[in-house]
Amino acid sequence: MTLAQLEFAQKRMQQKWYELAMAEQHGAAMPALERLYNAYVLAMEEYNRCSSEYQCEHSLANDPIPVTQKKAGRSTPASQENEHSKIA
Repeated sequence: MTLAQLEFAQKRMQQKWYELAMAEQHGAAMPALERLYNAYVLAMEEYNRCSSEYQCEHSLANDPIPVTQKKAGRSTPASQENEHSKIA
């Protein structure tokens, strides 16, 4: 999914909302408003799908690489050793 495809889906959704709002303001009949509303919902679902896909694709590329540290000859961290000595 490219950014251009996501933007296109967003513009399409916004256009469908605008068409619905204008039809309602001009007193369109209920069946026409329902058709426009259904078209808007479909465009919204398409945008949500595209947005989710775009986020998944781009979050994987931006995830930080985990860093692991080697412990120098210790089997337990110093903080745990201190806790053990307090108990004993």
